[in-house]
Amino acid sequence: MSRIHGQGSAENLVLYDPSMSVAPHVYDKDRRYAVLVVDMLYDFVYGKIKTDRALPIIPKSGELADAARSADIPVFYPNDSHTRRDFEIQRWGEHAMRGTKGAKVISALRPRKKDVEIPKTTYSSFHDTRLEKELKRADDGKGANTLILAGLHADCCVRHTCADAFFKGYETIVAEDAVNSFTELQYRTGLQYVKFWYLTDVLPTKKIVKLF
Repeated sequence: MSRIHGQGSAENLVLYDPSMSVAPHVYDKDRRYAVLVVDMLYDFVYGKIKTDRALPIIPKSGELADAARSADIPVFYPNDSHTRRDFEIQRWGEHAMRGTKGAKVISALRPRKKDVEIPKTTYSSFHDTRLEKELKRADDGKGANTLILAGLHADCCVRHTCADAFFKGYETIVAEDAVNSFTELQYRTGLQYVKFWYLTDVLPTKKIVKLF
């Protein structure tokens, strides 16, 4: 297992060490999928806490959502929707404020009629939201059991959503070309973390859509 030597500089971190990976899951006919497009909002992509690294994942996020819709797989949009009282505002400042353009999904990924937007006030898409209730309604009431994630950020909201999904018994897949973070290091360590601790499969979009 790779380690950070000395004082632990970022340059010494070996990423995607095979010894820290888990074997990919075998997806059988009992998989009931749901797609989550996380925080692809104006403030995250173009606004107050933007990152240019969000731009390349827009087409793949759209491709994933479109493929899901074509296969009658539900698409959810867990989105920051903040008020000034939210604790997270103390960390990031005002962003994605409820009722403002900054809290809207970017036009290129605008939700369709059957898609469901899930307002959230912290990192996890599950924490104090109605996401799990909506997931249980999916697939004619059988409920989704495998969540596919795209969006921002691999080491924050995507990671914390994978965590809560794991605690609640959901399988998770992250679309590696449809998520990103502020830096390459954050992106890669975020993906490694969910692979190792939450048994998340990290796959390219082209492989994920074949599961549908």
